[in-house]
Amino acid sequence: MIPRGLLLWSGVAVAAAGGIAAALPRGEERLALRVEGEGEQVWWRSADAPARWDDRFTPLADAVTWRRGMDGVEWGEVRLGGGGEAHSLKLVAVRLAPQRLRLALQWELAESPGWTLDRAPADAALAVNAGMFVQTVPWGWVVLSGEERLPPGRGPLSSALVILRDGSVAWVDGDQVSEWRGRPGVEFAFQSYPSLLVGDGTVPSALREGPAVNLTHRDARLALGIDREGMLLLALTRFDAPLPAADRIPFGVTLPEMAAIMGALGARQAVSLDGGISAQLMILDSAGTRHRWPGLRRVPLALLAIPRN
Repeated sequence: MIPRGLLLWSGVAVAAAGGIAAALPRGEERLALRVEGEGEQVWWRSADAPARWDDRFTPLADAVTWRRGMDGVEWGEVRLGGGGEAHSLKLVAVRLAPQRLRLALQWELAESPGWTLDRAPADAALAVNAGMFVQTVPWGWVVLSGEERLPPGRGPLSSALVILRDGSVAWVDGDQVSEWRGRPGVEFAFQSYPSLLVGDGTVPSALREGPAVNLTHRDARLALGIDREGMLLLALTRFDAPLPAADRIPFGVTLPEMAAIMGALGARQAVSLDGGISAQLMILDSAGTRHRWPGLRRVPLALLAIPRN
């Protein structure tokens, strides 16, 4: 449930967004960097959106001023502009080096469901809600400490992150996840949906054509991906307006736009995680300061990154 105060501010923000959106061409879908003193620099339009992303065009990765987190973590923020209610957004981008971190999952059902950032371990360099969920349990395949807790979900637009006992990771798209069941060395794994990028940077046809996926719904988004060097990428969008609690308002981008954001960060494969009021992220920087982007909903599953040293 969204607190009454936030609902009131949501109404103000809707009006503000509507006023600005009215100045935009009707139906325009575009994403731009908002640069202080330079206005907007459009880098993506729906009319000529690429069907595949590669490393020759990574405008967001290039625009982020990457800051040091704990060993193996770096992060930064950029301001984005889009159509309609997405006219003013902040993007938080994170890069993780799996070989320098201990990745794990945390399942909390004590309060049905019960995980928030406050439940993250004190030594976590990063904590983020993982996957999607159905009522109080995660959706799809979950492996915890080598034990399968939930069987795979079915669907070509699903993806799974597999964390192996030796610290390496594997990315699995679609129903190929069933081939990983029972493999030795699988320590943690979880599924999510819909896939945003598959293969080697390809935008799934459903995200370009529909109708299996809603291509116009806007929301705060959270996504996980992997780049061509094996780095994990996280991206969180938040509404950016000078209003109290504005960053909690679930305004944001469409799924095709989120696929573009992941491609522009350099991802070759990516999947959407539960966004909206569920999205929550914590980063511990190199000085020991916690940077938090809380959510408004308890969730059952979280991905943790813990320093190896």
